This record gives sequence, C-alpha cells and structure tokens, in this order.
Amino acid sequence: MASSSSSSTQKSYMYDVFLSFKGEDTHKNFVDHLYEAFERQGIHIFKDDERLEKGKRINDELLKSIEESKFYIVVFSKNYASSSWCLDELVKIMECQKATEQIAYPVFYNVDPSEIRKQLGPVGEAFARHKNSGEAAKWREALEEAANLAGWNLRNTSDGHEAKVINKIVEKISLELRFINFEVDEKLVGMEIRVKHILSSLEMGVEDVRMIGIKGMGGGGKTTLARTVFNKICFSFEVKSFLENVREVSKASMSGLPSLQKQVLSNVLNDRSLNIGSIHEGKSIMRNTLCRKKVLLVLDYVNHLDQLDALAGGLNWFKPGSRIIITTREEQVLVAGRVKSIHDISLLSQEEAMCLFSRYAFGRDIPIQTYKELSLKVVHYANGLPLTIKVLGSSLCGQNVPVWEDALKRLTKIPLKETMEKLELSYTCLEEDYKEMFLNIACFLKGWRKERAIRALESCGFHAVNGLRVLEQKSLISISLDQKLGMHDHLEEMGRNIVRCCDPDEPITHSRLWIRGEIEEVLGSELVTEATRAIATNTFAWEGEEKHRSTILTKGFGNIKKLRFLHLLSDFQDDYEFGQTFPNTLRLLSWVRYPHWCLPKTFQENNLVALEMPFSRIKTLWEEGERKVLKNLRFLDLSYSRLMTLDFGLLPNLETLNLDGCYNLVELHLPTGCLRRLVNLKLNYCRELKFSFIKQLESLQVLGLSYLYLNEFLDILPQDVNYSFLELSLSRNNFQELPSSIGNLQNLASLDLNECKRLKSLPQSICSLRHLKHLYLHNCAIEELPEYLGGLQSLESLDLGGTRVKHLPNSICMLKHLKTLRLLYCKALTKLPQDLGLLESLEELRLPFSHIRDLPTSIYELKHLRELDVSYCFQLKKLPEKLGDLAHLKISTFPIVFNLRMPKSL
Repeated sequence: MASSSSSSTQKSYMYDVFLSFKGEDTHKNFVDHLYEAFERQGIHIFKDDERLEKGKRINDELLKSIEESKFYIVVFSKNYASSSWCLDELVKIMECQKATEQIAYPVFYNVDPSEIRKQLGPVGEAFARHKNSGEAAKWREALEEAANLAGWNLRNTSDGHEAKVINKIVEKISLELRFINFEVDEKLVGMEIRVKHILSSLEMGVEDVRMIGIKGMGGGGKTTLARTVFNKICFSFEVKSFLENVREVSKASMSGLPSLQKQVLSNVLNDRSLNIGSIHEGKSIMRNTLCRKKVLLVLDYVNHLDQLDALAGGLNWFKPGSRIIITTREEQVLVAGRVKSIHDISLLSQEEAMCLFSRYAFGRDIPIQTYKELSLKVVHYANGLPLTIKVLGSSLCGQNVPVWEDALKRLTKIPLKETMEKLELSYTCLEEDYKEMFLNIACFLKGWRKERAIRALESCGFHAVNGLRVLEQKSLISISLDQKLGMHDHLEEMGRNIVRCCDPDEPITHSRLWIRGEIEEVLGSELVTEATRAIATNTFAWEGEEKHRSTILTKGFGNIKKLRFLHLLSDFQDDYEFGQTFPNTLRLLSWVRYPHWCLPKTFQENNLVALEMPFSRIKTLWEEGERKVLKNLRFLDLSYSRLMTLDFGLLPNLETLNLDGCYNLVELHLPTGCLRRLVNLKLNYCRELKFSFIKQLESLQVLGLSYLYLNEFLDILPQDVNYSFLELSLSRNNFQELPSSIGNLQNLASLDLNECKRLKSLPQSICSLRHLKHLYLHNCAIEELPEYLGGLQSLESLDLGGTRVKHLPNSICMLKHLKTLRLLYCKALTKLPQDLGLLESLEELRLPFSHIRDLPTSIYELKHLRELDVSYCFQLKKLPEKLGDLAHLKISTFPIVFNLRMPKSL
C-alpha cells in the first residue's frame, strides 16, 4: 500500500483527511458524527463548512487544501452529483489519487456504487443538471473512477448502523496514518522486540480492562517505549490520552492533578471548557465517564500512589477493552495500585547501543572506521542507557578525533550533566536513611552479596532489609539471581559524585573514602578528621617497599574519630610488624587477610557490631589474659583463618558465626546459656571439631556442616532435639541414609545433600517437609525416587544431576511451584513423565549429558518455561513442534546435536 512506502513518510501534509460531501444530504447527521469521531482520535481533518455554492467555482484555497491532505473521504449521497462544487472537488481528488500516494475512500450513503458509477436513479437525476456543461465528461469519468474504489456501503456494512460504520472508517484511517505518521524515530534501536513484549501482555482484542506497568531507572527508555506502544495501538480505541511527566505536573501546583484529570476528560467528552474543582470531583466524573468509552491511557512517570488513584483509580472505572499503561521508577506504586503485569525496562545491548550511538553521531548504523575504537569507549561508558547514548552521540556529531578523546577524558572526572540530573530525581525524593544506604552501596557495597551487605548496613544502624527493598523498587539498585547487589554505572557515578561534590579536592572533608590515593592522603596526615564515616578499599598494599609506609598509614586510623565502617583487603608478609590502632567508634571492621594473631589491646570494642576477618592470621580474639566482652557483636566471620579456640562467653549477642575452613579449630568454649540468639552457624570443613554443642543452640535456623566426611548422620544431629532449621547444608558427607527424624524439621526450606555419594535413598518422612523449597541431590547414589515426592508442595528447585535415577515418579508433576529442574548427567534416565506440562511454574529445565530420547508433547504447555538445555543429549532426535509457541523460550543445544529436528517455528 502507498502508506507503507518510504516516500510517503518523507512528505508531510497539512491535513490527514479531506472530507468531500453534499451538505444538505449529510451535513447535520453522518458527516458531523464522522467529523467528531476523527477529532476525538486526534486526526487533523478538513471540512469546508462555510462554502457557498451559488454558481461559484471551487477556489484556489480549497484546491490547495485538497493537495495538502493525505486521505480523502468522499461521501456519495443522492444529491452529491447535483453540486458542481462537489464534482470539481472529486476531479481534483482523483487527480491527486492517480498522480501521488494520496488515497481516496468512497462512502456510499443511501446509494449503491453502481448508481454513482453509471449515474442511475436519483444520482442520474442530480447529474442531469449538468448535461449541457462542458465539464460533464470529466465529472462523469471522476464519478466512475471513484465508484470503483474500495470503500464503505452503508446498506451492507454493519447492518446499516451509522455509528458502527463511522468506527470502521476512523479505525481504517487511523491504521493507515499509523504507518505514515507513526512516530518511530528513525534513530530508535531495538524497539520492535520491546514493543512486542508489552503487546503480549496487553492482549489486544480481549474484552477486559488491562493495566500494565513499565518500571526502570531514569533515562532507560520507559517513556519512549510507552509512546511507541501508544502510537502503535491508539487507532483501536474510542479515546486516547497520553499524560506526560505526571510526577512534575502533579507537584507543580495545587491544580496539578485536577489539570491532568481535565486533560483526560477533555479527550473523552471532547469539551475543552470543562472545569475540575478538586481531585475528588475529578475522580467522581472520571469514574462515571470513562466506563462509557474504550480508552487507551498512558500515565508517564508516576511516582506516588495518589497520582494513580486520581487518574486510574480502579479497573471498574473503564469500559471493557480499555488499556492503561503506567511508567514509573517506583515499583511499589504499581504493587500498591494492584497492577499485576509489571515489566522491567531492558537497557540496550552493546550491539544495540553501538547502532543507536552511530545513528546520532554519524547518521548510519555503524561507526566510521576512524572512530570505531572511540565509539566503543563511549558505548562502554553509557552501559546501555539510551539517554546517555543520545546525548553523547549528538554532542560528538561532526567533531574531530581530538575533541572525542578530550570529551572521553572529561567523562572520567566530570559526569554527564544531562544524565546526572535525570538520575538525581530518584535520589532526591529518598528519605535520609535511604539516601545514606544508597551512597554506601554506590561507594562500597556494589557487587557484595545481599546477605553480607545487609550485615554491613545493619552494623551501621540502618534497617537494611527494608532499605534494600525500597532502593530496588525505586530502580536504584538491582539484586541478581545469585543475590548480589547491582547498580548501573551511572547511578554509582552519581552517588560517588554526591559524596565528593562539596569539596572534590579535599578528601579529608568527605564522608566516605574509597580511592586508595585519597585514603593514603587522609591516613598519612597528622590532621584529625571527624568527617569521614566509612573507608573501603580492596587494594591496600602490604609488601616490599610499601611495608613501612603502610604501617604509618594503619596507625593513622586513630585520627579518624568518628569512623564507623572499615573494609580492607591486604597481602601480609611473614615478617610484618604489627602497629595497628582502631578508632573506638567502629561498628563494622572487615579486614580480609588481617595480618596479626589477635585484636589490638588498645581497641575498645563497645560499638562493634560486625567483625569480618576471613583468611587472616588471627588465632584468638584477644591476647592471653584479656577477656573483653563484645557485647554488641552480632556478626562474626573468621572463616579460613588460623583460629584455634573461641570463647563464646565473650559473644553473648552473636547472631551469625562463620567458621568455615578453620582447620586448626579444635576447641569451642560454650558456657551454659550462651549463644541463645545464634541463628546462622557455618562449620564447613571443620573436621576436627566435635558437634555435640549444637544441641544447645535452640534458635539456630541456618547450619552448614558440609565437607566433614562423617559416616553417620547422628554424628551431626542427635534425633532427640527439635530444631527450627530453615537451611541445612550436609553436602560431601559419607552417611548412607537419612534418619526418619528429618521429617521433624517442619520449617526447613533448603536441604543440601550434594556429593553425598553413599546416600542411596530418601526416607518417607521427607514428604512432611511442607515448606521445603530447595532440594539438592547432585551426585548422590540415589537410584529411585519415592512416589511421595509430590508431597513437597512448596518445592521450587530440584537438582538430581549425576544421580542414578532411571525414571521420575509421576507425582513429580504435582509440584505446582517447581521452577527449576536439573537432570544433568542423568545417564540412566531415558524419558520424562508424559504429564510434565502440569508443572505450570517451571522456568528452567536442564538435561545436558542425559540419555533422554524424546520430550513429552505436553512440554509446550509450560507457558513460563524460559530455558531448555538439551546440550550433549545425543539420544534426542527431535523437539516437539509446539515448542515454538513459547515466545520467551531459550533452547540450548550446544554442541549441535546431530539429526536433532527443530520445530519449524523456531
């Protein structure tokens, strides 16, 4: 069609539609209603209401209006041919139709196309008035050509219902205009797949009300995606409204939200004079009005539930078929607003980013060869953020290499202003404690495991569990599948810039220090500072010519009077002379490879909440004779240290203890009544230790006793003790069976039995573990799984890799919450249960190196399946054809399995 050609997108028109009609026949009914319907859709239409036909010929201004219109709607009525004015319009319209890519559509209003084509009946009588005109032949030819065009005949369309015909006309023109005026910026990249993902949730055509959310960090492309989807589907709705930047408009004045309500209602009622006195009044009118129209509503950048309540208070506000799209950085707004379908904005891949940058910088999809390496550096700096890419692409366009190089050097010191201003909007609205947590993550904790970061933040007095949830919901941090804190590079850059912005050249004034040179400058100074609250570095040197200097620097910690957080990593030498002192304000002391055998005698430990000294030389907490009680210590990590003994009497409030890999540990002093608060204990690899003391730990929830090579389960856990475990790790032990008492662990959520190579069976009592979510049996000697495995109704992940199981019991298909099933190296397993499709929550199915011969056809029913790994499954000959219907499925077949027949749809 003409509307899809490239040239049509290049020419712009003054009007979208030109209406040609005979006034006395249609002006006060059909044409007026059609005009209003076009207006509601935002289609720019020309309708000549003021013309006087009394013998006058069509004027030049009207001819120009025809030339400047993209589409023509010619409403043929019984008296249309009586007007020379109308006939002249028609001639001009047909000339444009033939010569250009403009398109005419006839509407036959109470006449048949044949009557227009051959001038029969009332049409012929009307045309007979011009039998002596010299223009008659030209007009007759125009009528015949127009009548042969595809259009709408009211007599046989929608049973003659004018309203329905009008809807069809408007929808058709809207669809055509979408291809022409669809504001897909030619510089946009990667939009098609993202739009497709949103459309799959909107399910256009389903007659219900859908409300979806698009969330993500500032500058990530949420508004662009929402606008693109809006433009793509708006023609299907009676009313459309795109409310930009709701956050800014709503807070601008008391009338902010009412003005947005008015904007929506004006579109619905086609009344610009409407007044909204209050938010409550606006909600009432919207509730009573929106339910009558099929509405497409976009609320862009919502940041508070009040905004959502005022503009889209509930699904019952809207007529079935309506769709509401909300963009936000605040996931909690969507959750509180009962928005069920929430989409994370996906940042650009490196390939997409390079293409986008090249379009802005060079006007092409790939960079000019001379600038290729520099372009890669820009894309690396932008890290997938479209806003940064666009700004840098535009600013570097047409510049020479030296300018590019200088601009990149500047970015290492001075962040991009446009990006920082956009991102800081999310930071400035945080409460003060959340701001402090955000800055700690930006400066120190990015990349830390969530559990450890929570300990660090709690040690400094923050409510970290809730704080991390808030920061994640505000799109300021992310938490990966392996539970590590993530943060976009620009957010990290913004946070660090906030810390340094007051006086960048005076680190002694900074609240946080993380750059080694600045740390050395502050520690080497004789000045006392009360500004610095936290220090962290992973590059502290302790060897060679640095040794003497480092000793001086470590003594400098005493000058930082209000230091609360200290995290160091050192590389100690055997002849290191200890000369350390710590400020007594420390709440968290984390020193990987701590070089001394005990804590400094001068250290006053009253404020210490967390002590982490893994891989250190420490043998005991204090020198002989010292018995300082660490009364506030909650978290202690001395894993892989040289610890020989530990007196629990010095740790009355300990909650988490990690002694993994303390091979020299032979003795623990546990006075009666100690460690009542201990909930997390890890003793993996502590093979010389006796474990009878565990029965005294009545609050224990997490226990790690792996790699002990014990022959009897009872050596670890006495049967007569009722534990409250949530996680139990017993991997790499030598027991052959589990006691039936395992079923008493009613709260157990995770059981790790990996590498228990003599374990051949599971007791029936295991089915009592109603809360068990994770069961790991990798490389156990199990040959047969019990039928009662289906009783583990909460199970989310099951790892049977390397076991000897020959078949999976049918009851496994009853695990409605199972998300991950791993069957790697299950060489005795040749088939899967036929009812596998009943695992409605399954997301990941891994079968590498198994001898599976075929997959059950029901696998295509796994609507949430994201990953199917059949690598090295050489017995597998084909995949079920309907697998191609799973839109988000990723299939791994590396290396290529010979003769494996793939579905045609993949």
